[in-house]
This record gives sequence, C-alpha cells and structure tokens, in this order.
Amino acid sequence: MAGAGDTDPVSFWQWYVRRGRIDRRTWWLHYSLPVTALGVLGLLADVSLGNVDLDAVAAGDASAYGPVVVLVLLLTAPASISASATRLHDRGMPAWWLLLGLVPYVGGLALLVLNGFLPGDAGPNRYGPARGWLPGPAAQPLFPPAAPPAGPPTGPPTGPPSPPPSAPPYWG
Repeated sequence: MAGAGDTDPVSFWQWYVRRGRIDRRTWWLHYSLPVTALGVLGLLADVSLGNVDLDAVAAGDASAYGPVVVLVLLLTAPASISASATRLHDRGMPAWWLLLGLVPYVGGLALLVLNGFLPGDAGPNRYGPARGWLPGPAAQPLFPPAAPPAGPPTGPPTGPPSPPPSAPPYWG
C-alpha cells in the first residue's frame, strides 16, 4: 500500500519551503483549502473551549481570534506565504507582489485572483519549467476531465440503426 508521500506531489517539508513553480490545482488543493479548513477547525475548537464568544463577535465587541486560531495562523503562515510566492512565480512575477496583500480589502482579493484563478506561464520562465497535472500549456482546468475508458465501446450503438442484412432470395 502506498503512503501519502508516495503519491502526494507536495511533501510535508515542501509545504513550508517551496522553490520554483506550482500550478493552480496544487495551490488550491494543497494550500488554500487545507489552511482554510484548519482555520475553521481552530475557530470551532476555540468556541467549544469557551475561548471565543460568538455573540460578542457578532456584535463587534470581541475578536474571533482565540488561542487555537492564533496557533493555527502561526503554524500555517509560513506555508501560505511560501505557496503564494511560488504561485506568483508560476505567473513570472516576483514574490514582492505579496506586499499587495497589505492593501486593505482589495489587496487580498487581488492576490486571490492572481493565485487562484489566472493561469501560469505556458512555458518555462525565470523560475523554472512549467509544472502541471496535464501535459501541455500551463493554462489547465482546475479539475482535469476524466479519461475515456480503454477498449472498445460496450454500450448500445450511438449512431442510426443499420439496415438488416439482406436474405438470399427464396426460389422455392
């Protein structure tokens, strides 16, 4: 049985220190979604432990950052910064573009669009060769299409029906 490290393109240590480029799919599935899930789980843990009062947060009187959420943020911040930098590298942009996230409201949204929705450079750039899940250019769908089944088709014919074979004449 293969372990997670055998089939997983991003190992534990690569989660924190990346070099080169990563595609959109890797950025979403190996960084953004897990970090978001960990943040939600941390918030749920803080609420269940009584560290955060959701009524006070909704009223604007308190912060939603309890100790578990802060710990999750501290542990995932290096991986998030590293992944965003290598995703920008896939577009041929230096990591300095991460400073765009310091602009209130629009900066984070702009980085989300740059990293999560726009395709990377199709060929090699100064950060390395294009990497992706499908052969071809880097502009790939987030979820690749399913491969067609191997072998001859096994279902009913899909074209118009063919005429029946002609019978030999009866000379009886």
